[in-house]
Amino acid sequence: MLFHSFHFLIFFSIVVILYFLLPHRHRWILLLAASYYFYMCWKPALILLIVFSTFCNYFLALCIGAETREKVRRRYLIWSLLINFGLLFVFKYTMFAYDSVIGVWNWLLNGKGTPSIGRQWDIILPMGISFYTFQAASYTVDVYKKKIKPIRHYGIFSLFITFFPQLVAGPIERSENLLPQFFRRHYFQKERALEGLKWMLLGYFKKVVIADRVAVAVNTIYNAPTEYGGLSLVIATFLFTFQIYCDFSGYSDIAMGSARVLGFDLMRNFHKPYFSKNIREFWHRWHISLSTWFMDYVYIPLGGNRHGKWKQYRNLLITFLVSGLWHGANWTFIIWGGLHGIYQIVGIITKKLRENWKKRLSIANTMLGSTISIGITFFLVAVGWIFFRANTLQDALYIVSHLTEQISLWTDKQYLYETATGMGVNLFELKVMAMAIGVLWISEWISGQKTVFDYFEEKPYFIRLAFYAMTGLFVLTAGVYSNAGEFIYFQF
Repeated sequence: MLFHSFHFLIFFSIVVILYFLLPHRHRWILLLAASYYFYMCWKPALILLIVFSTFCNYFLALCIGAETREKVRRRYLIWSLLINFGLLFVFKYTMFAYDSVIGVWNWLLNGKGTPSIGRQWDIILPMGISFYTFQAASYTVDVYKKKIKPIRHYGIFSLFITFFPQLVAGPIERSENLLPQFFRRHYFQKERALEGLKWMLLGYFKKVVIADRVAVAVNTIYNAPTEYGGLSLVIATFLFTFQIYCDFSGYSDIAMGSARVLGFDLMRNFHKPYFSKNIREFWHRWHISLSTWFMDYVYIPLGGNRHGKWKQYRNLLITFLVSGLWHGANWTFIIWGGLHGIYQIVGIITKKLRENWKKRLSIANTMLGSTISIGITFFLVAVGWIFFRANTLQDALYIVSHLTEQISLWTDKQYLYETATGMGVNLFELKVMAMAIGVLWISEWISGQKTVFDYFEEKPYFIRLAFYAMTGLFVLTAGVYSNAGEFIYFQF
């Protein structure tokens, strides 16, 4: 079930009405049933995988909490991690591992006339498995570290794993934030419901007006990159930076808004990442729930920055390589993660040098200096997205090597027209894209450190009304509803 479908709107409306009509003690049953139904609308049988994961984590967490012997507690934790990441490996990485081994084998023996071995089987990837396994794993780790006590209410714990607004694409919630909210008595509040609906509206604007429209042009070029060159590849790469941002942050806004209507507060997952002044700041603003998860459960356990620079660099690179692998079973994702790890390391090494140059050029702490830093960071991130989006490593390398092709023609009107009309969309669609991206960019820029929602909520009534009316009009008249695509992060 997709957030931007009529099915979801009916489903969500029914859940909200029943939720506030039911007594508090029965609401968890409704939410759990709704969450299971939400997931089963995709492939019903795979709910068994979530049920199995839920039971194992629930039982092992109780064992960890009841045990006093450290060795036994650690043994229970290891079992929990093996189950969580074992499921993830089997369903997400088995084919990648098999194909990688067979690829090396064929490469070694092909010169000897040995027939190539191919894969004649496939494994379905359960939607959202990376999200709910990470959420479950963090729970058992937190119980082991005695940050929280294991919960005994099996139904509430099941709901923590499967809460439908954030089940398939996050944010990856922490137990100390979400679990206590299921025990609180929530009353219908008009202001809170309106706030949630406004967040959902912003999310729909990002998804159906920008992301799904931009996807047509991006897919046209990235699915056949060798047929294009130069400016077409540059434009498609630029558009993808907005596609993935609007697609994923749009999902997070809808998830946060729908949860808020019901009375729940999910963590904010994005905060204007393309206004970051360096890559480190970018990862404090992009997919915040995953970034903090890797910080707490991978980077810090590896040693973080506590044992010298070289080990810090090693830990950063490992963390980002693992992050890349989490995103997908493909070498393109691993390279994307490694590239961001290198960005981080180079950023640390050159920090003082960059600060000195800004002082010499008298642009430190100025708008010009900030703009340059934001521009460089955006460029580096966009280059990384090439590997993230490309279907194969060969495609990614082709795109990178042909970005500046025919650059002398970029000022030729005929070339520009042919490029614009050769991307699978017409000029009207391009104008709508440009207008919608411009509205988003300007609204995020003028709102500064505040969210767009908080910024406009502080404005006079007529300004707020104009903003939300314009956003709603965009969604209703310029949204892509026929052949609308799934959210990109569903595949992870």
